Amino acid sequence: MKSKCLCIGLLWVVGTLLAQEKINVVSSSSAAGEGLDLQAVGELFREAETLEDFEQALNDPETGVNNLDLNEDGDVDYVRILEEAEGETRIIVLQAALGEDEFQDVATIEIEKSADDNVQMQVHGNADLYGPDVYYAPSVVHVHQWAMLGWLYRASWRPYRSVYYWGHYPHGWRRYRAVHVNVYRPRVLRYTRHRSFAARRTPVVHVHRVRYTPRRSVLVKKRTVVKPARGRKTVVKKTTVRTPKKTVKRTTVVKPAAGRKAGAAQKASARRGSKRTAKAKRR
Repeated sequence: MKSKCLCIGLLWVVGTLLAQEKINVVSSSSAAGEGLDLQAVGELFREAETLEDFEQALNDPETGVNNLDLNEDGDVDYVRILEEAEGETRIIVLQAALGEDEFQDVATIEIEKSADDNVQMQVHGNADLYGPDVYYAPSVVHVHQWAMLGWLYRASWRPYRSVYYWGHYPHGWRRYRAVHVNVYRPRVLRYTRHRSFAARRTPVVHVHRVRYTPRRSVLVKKRTVVKPARGRKTVVKKTTVRTPKKTVKRTTVVKPAAGRKAGAAQKASARRGSKRTAKAKRR
């Protein structure tokens, strides 16, 4: 009887300790996922004819697809488009301008074209923002018929690099306020309900030919859900990892002119000669 009571008492103590312990869980959603739906991004890409059109539609408050506020100033961050390429491989980089010298790669659209003109593509979320292995690939077969892909693989192709950055935006574009996720989700339904893109955990494109690594200046944001003991509210914490800027020191070697160098050598030789003459006279 005593041993039974002792076991019950131990189980009660352990249960109490576990209930008081906080458990940290990294959520599958993130601040970026709540502000930039990758499936909607894929739909905008499918509908656009050029990357310039795509950038304009992405930042248009009328479409409402971009609701990113990574620097938490209350305004939607402008997302510029940068293109990397090697051979028949294209990587379209979506980069948020966060400040004077601050930026963050948010996602990429990765495309490969084979020798038989077969095209594969995917939208890939930045792992720091969306979590690992977040992909959206077309659920349709004939993506090579999209106007955008014809433009990307045209004969007179040149890589697209957005000319816009923090403080310098397209004519007529104005910063606008970010909305709550409960407003954002219904707003992008007109794009996500088409189901032209499907979520995946494995890539369909392996872009080995282009050496691309996600770029950022100082900001990386993740969303952590803290689950406390029963009866208490769930707390959402956003953590920011700051990467210090590197200071590069340069050493400058100043070489004297040839004439100056020769003159200095002659003067040194003359001084040594006068010293030897003075020693000889003393002797």
